[in-house]
Order: sequence, then structure tokens, then C-alpha cells
Amino acid sequence: MSATPCTMDVMPKTSARLLSLLSLLQARRDWPGALLAERLDVSPRTVRRDVDRLRELGYPVVAMKGPDGGYRLDAGTELPPLLFDDEQAVALAVALQIATTTGAGIEEAAARALHTVRQVLPARLRHRVDTLQVTAVDRPAARPEPQVDGGVLMALGSAVHAREVLRFDYRPVSGAGRGSSGHGAGAGSVREPSDPGPGPASGQGPSDHSPASSVARGSADSRGPSDHNPGSASGQGPEHPPPPRRVEPHHLVTWGRRWYLVAWDLERDDWRTFRADRIAPRTPTGPRFTPRELPGGSVAAFITARFRGVTTAAEDGVGGWPCRGEVILGLPAADVLRHTREGIVEELGPDRCRLVLGSWSWLGLAAAIGRFDADIEVIGPPELAAAFGHLATRYAAAATPPRRP
Repeated sequence: MSATPCTMDVMPKTSARLLSLLSLLQARRDWPGALLAERLDVSPRTVRRDVDRLRELGYPVVAMKGPDGGYRLDAGTELPPLLFDDEQAVALAVALQIATTTGAGIEEAAARALHTVRQVLPARLRHRVDTLQVTAVDRPAARPEPQVDGGVLMALGSAVHAREVLRFDYRPVSGAGRGSSGHGAGAGSVREPSDPGPGPASGQGPSDHSPASSVARGSADSRGPSDHNPGSASGQGPEHPPPPRRVEPHHLVTWGRRWYLVAWDLERDDWRTFRADRIAPRTPTGPRFTPRELPGGSVAAFITARFRGVTTAAEDGVGGWPCRGEVILGLPAADVLRHTREGIVEELGPDRCRLVLGSWSWLGLAAAIGRFDADIEVIGPPELAAAFGHLATRYAAAATPPRRP
């Protein structure tokens, strides 16, 4: 009878020690046995017994050979119970809520996982999680934003991680509704980074045309070249679908709730950016490749530059545009800054400021500056002044009542 209270005292201590051991094994890859014993303030023999208990519970703890020996929590065939501290548990719940807004096609699975996590949270943590409710609101558009299949993202991510050549079919997109909505960056809307196709014959977007000839691309066309039919340049039609693309996948990125694959196109011998929702991967992958250096120094700089149709993006957020101009506006700097997401605004007085802004085209830049209801003095370049003159003629004609027969 006297042994029962002692046993009751030992069990909580053992359980607490097992949780501490599991937490340590999750914190780093390899643990020397002696260091674990020191951290838990027990003998090496006790560590071995506790490791055996974790294995019985389904945790794949692997013993490492060597002078000192050690342990590692390895990957198993099934997901065992995991141990999180308070901050990790809250972060996981918040991440699962945000996952439902990514457009990655995992909304239902993320919602189920969040429900599972919330059920096992202590009351104090459940209250913290419940205070954050995330609602995804899409921009109004003529057509819904495309969703990416989770299996496609996993296949693309696996190819990027394994550095294996990827083959895939690239689905064309109908031209209906093209350019119906804007992203609202710079002096106009921002195009998507895209696959600019095999060359100028494809008629694709900013990298294949002169910025000065693009009349309204800076303020109207936000869908950009990624919504074109990739087979149009080679004369491929519905009866003759284009051949599969062969690329070296380097990065899987997300921008504005859309997913993109940044890859080196082996047929076109150049960098391309593909929309993931239009990709249908083929199997098998391979062979392996050596990663190339991405232009711009980082994937963020590369994607930003592709949005703007230039080689590299400038650090000031303005010089990376194909067209850049400078004006003086008859408005306080604070009023201009409030409506300028990108650009440089400098105060020149209580009611005057200098504005440096960029856009796809000179006409798009002039139209964007003209939205400020103020006097405008063009500092330069001459192309911007010419664009204002062109718009003035066009607007004057639009303001003239049409002649009736």
C-alpha cells in the first residue's frame, strides 16, 4: 500500500521529463546522449529508457553511432503527436487562417487543420486565436481569380527542391476579360510577371515592345503577357497544341494571390515566369541541373523587374520603370504622398511639391500625373511633355460635342 503514493509521484515526473526530452529533440537535429542527460539532469541510462518510451509512443528516435553516441528525431511513416510551446501553437493557428487566403487550393484542408488545432488548445490560447478572424476579400474583377491545385504546387516545389528539369503543358487562356482590373502600383497598374514567349513575334508585353509605343499599358492592362496563348507565336492552334515546355525550375513564388514558377527555359535559352494555375506537370522529372544565377540578385528583385518590363528593379522603386518623369505639382506634398504608392515626393513649399514617378509608357505616366487636380510643370524629360500634349488634344476632342447630322 505504501508503494502506491510513490508510484503516483513518479508518473508525473516521468511524463514531464518525456515532454522535455521530446521538446529538445524537436529543437535541433542531433543531440549527444551526454548533453541530453545534462540538460534533463538525469543519468545516460535514464535517457536511454526515456528514448525507448518515446519509440513505444510512435516517435522515430534514431540512435547515432560514435564515440559519444547520440539521438535524432527522424522522419516516420506516420505523423506522431507534436509538442508546441504557447507561441508556436498560436503561430500555427494564425498561419492556418492565413493559408485559406493564399489561393493555393488548400482552403478546405487548412480550415480542417485549424479546427483540429483549436480543439486541443488550452482555453487561454484558444481565446488568443479566436480574437484573430481573417476574411479574404478579392478585388472586384470581371472573372474570378484562378485557383492552383495543391498537387501542382507540391510537384513544382519538389522539382525546385530536387533541382530536376521539369516538363509541363502550359494551358492557354482566353482573351475574354483581359485587362479588366488593375494592381494599382506605380503610375498605373502593374502587369504580372509572365512568360514573354519566344520573341517579338508573339506580341507579348513590355519586354517585347518599345515603352514609348505603349499608349495605355501603364494605366489599363494589368493582366499583361501572362494571359496570352503561348502557342500563338509558332502558329500552334487548338488542332496542334504546343509541345511541352522544358525548364530548370528555380523558385516558386506568390504575388497578389497568384502563384508563379521562375525557371530557365531550355528551349528559349532565357528566364521565364509561368503562372502555376496554367501548368500541368508531366512525369518523370529529370535530369538534375546546376542552379543558375538569377538576374537582379534575388527572386524579389527579379519578379519586380518582370512586372515592370525591365531588366532589373531600382532600389528607389521608381527608376525600374521603362518611363520615368519629373514634375512640379501645385499641391502640398502631404496630399500627393497620400495617393502615391510608388515614387518620390519632395516638399517645395506649403502648396508645391516635386514628384518623380514611373510607368509603363509616357502616355500612361502623363495620365497618372493628371489625376492630381493641380497645376503641372514638367521638369522632364521631353517625352513626358509630348505625352501631355497628346493627351490634351485627345481630351479636348472628347470634350467637344459630336456634330449631329
